[in-house]
Amino acid sequence: MNTSDFISLLAEHQDKSLLFEYGPGMLVGTNYHITEVKHITVDSVDCGAGTDFWKETIIQLWESPGELGKSEYMSTYKALGILRKVGKMKSYEMDAVAKIEYGNAMFHTAQLHIADFEIKNDQLILKLTVNPTDCKAKEACGITENNATEADSCAPGSGCC
Repeated sequence: MNTSDFISLLAEHQDKSLLFEYGPGMLVGTNYHITEVKHITVDSVDCGAGTDFWKETIIQLWESPGELGKSEYMSTYKALGILRKVGKMKSYEMDAVAKIEYGNAMFHTAQLHIADFEIKNDQLILKLTVNPTDCKAKEACGITENNATEADSCAPGSGCC
């Protein structure tokens, strides 16, 4: 989901509580805060010497230990207000992929993609997922669909990495 779609989704559901599901049935706690919004530029070179460039918007969530047991989730209205305030200070790249950065004692910190959403009663639930790493130079590395999972497909001397 890009930044424009994310902000539009929040705007469409301002009357709902905003929940984040980072794993099946695993929700970020009611005590979460939006602690940072990052405007990231990625300028990369892959293992096949291919270059790439893109932008990301990363919204960081943090669970406040002082608010454990809080009964209500943040409203979508409040989250949208925070994001709009950030947008006035630093403009968004609206086509940039929106990600949620989150971690807790039971889940390593990760930048999660927004895979889907669900409306359930008075809640907007964002379904988050981890995208696995991947070889972006499969052709240069000689990786086909048949051998993509082989452990030695990027072995020394193979022309990859």
